[in-house]
Amino acid sequence: MSSESEAGTSGFYSFILKPGSSLHPTFLLGVDCAFALLFLVFVWSAYLTNGNAHFFILMAIEVALWASVKWYISTLFPFSLGTKVVVGSYKN
Repeated sequence: MSSESEAGTSGFYSFILKPGSSLHPTFLLGVDCAFALLFLVFVWSAYLTNGNAHFFILMAIEVALWASVKWYISTLFPFSLGTKVVVGSYKN
């Protein structure tokens, strides 16, 4: 049983560490679910602490991080379609 779980774990890590896996829809769904769960934890913590300002600041930071990750992935997407970019080829 432990060898099956180790094989599954190593398969998961080999998938995550493979170049280009950050654009895979399953990976992106996992990232979105992790951010959503973290946001819900902050909302629940703010509710339990009767609106502690620290949790609202953490929620703002988390949303900004989530937005920056989504923006970065959107800038990577054109390159996954096979667009060729030559570094240093800018000419006036």
